[in-house]
Amino acid sequence: MPNATLTHTVPPGIRRIRADKALAIAFPGHSRVAIQRAFDAGLVSFDGRPIKRDHAVHGGDTLAFSMPDARPSELKPVAIPLDILFEDRHLLAINKAAGMVVHPGAATGEDTLVHALLAHCKGGLSGVGGVERPGIVHRLDRETSGVMLVAKTDAAHRGLSEQFSTRALQKEYLALVAGTPALLSGSIRKPIGRNPHQRHKMMAFEESHPAARDAHTDWEVVESYGALATLVRCRIHTGRTHQIRVHLKSLGHVLLGDTVYGWHADPRLPVQPSRVMLHAEHLVVHHPVTGKLLDLTAPPPKDFKAMQRALKTATKPSKKRPQKPKAVRP
Repeated sequence: MPNATLTHTVPPGIRRIRADKALAIAFPGHSRVAIQRAFDAGLVSFDGRPIKRDHAVHGGDTLAFSMPDARPSELKPVAIPLDILFEDRHLLAINKAAGMVVHPGAATGEDTLVHALLAHCKGGLSGVGGVERPGIVHRLDRETSGVMLVAKTDAAHRGLSEQFSTRALQKEYLALVAGTPALLSGSIRKPIGRNPHQRHKMMAFEESHPAARDAHTDWEVVESYGALATLVRCRIHTGRTHQIRVHLKSLGHVLLGDTVYGWHADPRLPVQPSRVMLHAEHLVVHHPVTGKLLDLTAPPPKDFKAMQRALKTATKPSKKRPQKPKAVRP
């Protein structure tokens, strides 16, 4: 059930503004996500009719809206071990394990990160993300490991979400890619959008496109393994779906194990990757409440390091001991 209905009249002098932006400015105590949920639930109206987020309003227009109640979660806490990098009463930083799904879905069990968080935090998580996503500020793909932030309070959720939306934080990933880039570093600025022919995939466009959003990735070579593969560090300035996977593929270097974007088993490798070889190694963010700078680093997991060792072994020059010449009998 929604809460009490409120009204907001757009100040005179505003010629045109999106309805969601008008409410976000007028009610800074509500997060943008919460306001978006109100629109999605049909709880924002103009002239008695529900409107969408992008509905244009003008000075003198009056909006009526209410916020949906936060329903108690029906998810069960499950005691799943978490690798904690930082924790206080406002937020939690973890090193997410590869293979762990962040939030529940139609095809998930009771082994998601949310289930683990409910047990670890004993229900003390921000409700801004909704019943199915308590505390979740951002996400990592199922197969991606590494640093992830979780909000315990609504204030932390709002502060972290603002830093993500304004790109005021630093995010760096390690990726193992097939082949060797021609350059040692570079910057990719290609819009990313849904692949029109394969909707489960994203694609990079060479120029602006109405179905794509701007995306920016800086990358540099960390270590090369002959012609087989390369360890690349990526710093992303935007947070598009599959951004690193799509951008590096556009350079001709698909991530090892990324079958969705064209990886095929390489018989030259002593072992084959069991997942997409991508790890969120480093995140720098300001604490949303105290303002303190948090510099968070997660070491790569065992399977990532094992893949590096396998690549080194496969590309290491053989060191055969020279044989002593046989004695010639007279």
